[in-house]
Amino acid sequence: RSNPYQASLLQDSVRRYLQLPADQTVLILHAKVAQKSYGNEKRFFCPPPCVYLSGPGWKLKQEQIKARELGEAGFRVCGYMGLDSMGSSLMETQKLSFEEQPDAKGFSCAKALYISDTDKRKHFRLVLKLFFSNGQEIGTFHSKLIKVISKPSQKKQSLKNTDLCISSGSKVSLFNRLRSQTVSTRYLSVEGGAFIASARQWAAFTLHLADERCPRSEFPLREGYIRYGSVVQLVCTATGVTLPPLIIRKVMKQYAMLDVDEPISQLHKCAFQFQGSDRMYLCLSTDKVIQFQASPCPKEANRELLNDGSCWTIISTETVEYTFSESLACVREPVSPVPLVAALQLTGGGDVAMLEVQGEYFHAHLKVWFGDVEAETMYRSPKSLVCVVPDVSAFGSDWRWLRYPITVPLLLIRDDGLIYSSSFTFTYTPEQSCIPGQQILSDVPQDSDKLLDSIHQEFTRTNFHLFMQT
Repeated sequence: RSNPYQASLLQDSVRRYLQLPADQTVLILHAKVAQKSYGNEKRFFCPPPCVYLSGPGWKLKQEQIKARELGEAGFRVCGYMGLDSMGSSLMETQKLSFEEQPDAKGFSCAKALYISDTDKRKHFRLVLKLFFSNGQEIGTFHSKLIKVISKPSQKKQSLKNTDLCISSGSKVSLFNRLRSQTVSTRYLSVEGGAFIASARQWAAFTLHLADERCPRSEFPLREGYIRYGSVVQLVCTATGVTLPPLIIRKVMKQYAMLDVDEPISQLHKCAFQFQGSDRMYLCLSTDKVIQFQASPCPKEANRELLNDGSCWTIISTETVEYTFSESLACVREPVSPVPLVAALQLTGGGDVAMLEVQGEYFHAHLKVWFGDVEAETMYRSPKSLVCVVPDVSAFGSDWRWLRYPITVPLLLIRDDGLIYSSSFTFTYTPEQSCIPGQQILSDVPQDSDKLLDSIHQEFTRTNFHLFMQT
């Protein structure tokens, strides 16, 4: 534990943070697979890795830097992104300049990254290094693992090898290249609540598999891998904007194949037919998304002729989000490694309840906090922290009187006061069978210590439940 004086100061800071969180979030979007380059040909990652900066903490940091008379120029965020094998030389990475968007988020993308054929790895990670323009380092952030492929698979995919298959509920990106020219690449995106074709920014869409036997208004979702001929729904992960139900078709030489039902693979060409329509397909026209009517093939009833704008390339995407707050701490060290909480595992109960926090990038200088209460924490490994669950009485005497669940946010806090929030909460739930009967309590005066003791004992026999915030 921290010493009592430090713990008291830190507790005050945590309370202020919980009242007005000033988080800084770094969001990295990238494709799940990358096609290897050959010889002198550079096959740039498509879609390009993107970085978004969001949260009120960035604005607060700007005000702090201004107060130190460093001016606006000192606050600007810049960065470098490269592959994890490139080493520390900034010459081997791509520089990122962030621009503010209408929604106040900072945005940048790395359009010129690639993996050469001399790199024999099967997987790699992207590395993002962020700085303020006055030279102060913010931290280093990693993408999720990216699988290296030589080229899109032309073979019929087998569900025995699911590495390249696309499952229902996963995230994908769609892009279009007119006449197969890289400079003409357009990405399906959302802007102002409408679908657009953007040359610069791309959106990740959750691809849901639907049960086509049910009415369109119900649209129940199913699990499983996506096959051609399936009815699917595309939902923008950032805005929730949704396209109508679509039938996904395989594309071969600009023809939509109506009789193919094999699993979809990474970087396949596909088309999206509006369910119940007369050969109408999702299509782009410059920066607009429209509907295009395909032409039937008289000689082959199982094919329909498309135009260039109706042929999309599909690829799975990943998202990794790092959140921290240095608003209440004098942080001189980089904020990384930023821990990522993935799951919680509870053992025991009552006075001996232990909670294992599972995830990535943990270290020995982290403490688990339940709201504004520090827990005794033990470092187990970079993927595991174990802590003693604080008794509910640690939240103050008023908590003892409650008869309903108490939910507190779960935080990780570094020794220097840097706060890492998580999407997890912890809930104390009184066990109803342990609540003393009304007749027993009525015999005890309201101001008696025995009443407090009985309520306290009731909570020490508490059941604990965990859930993730939505």
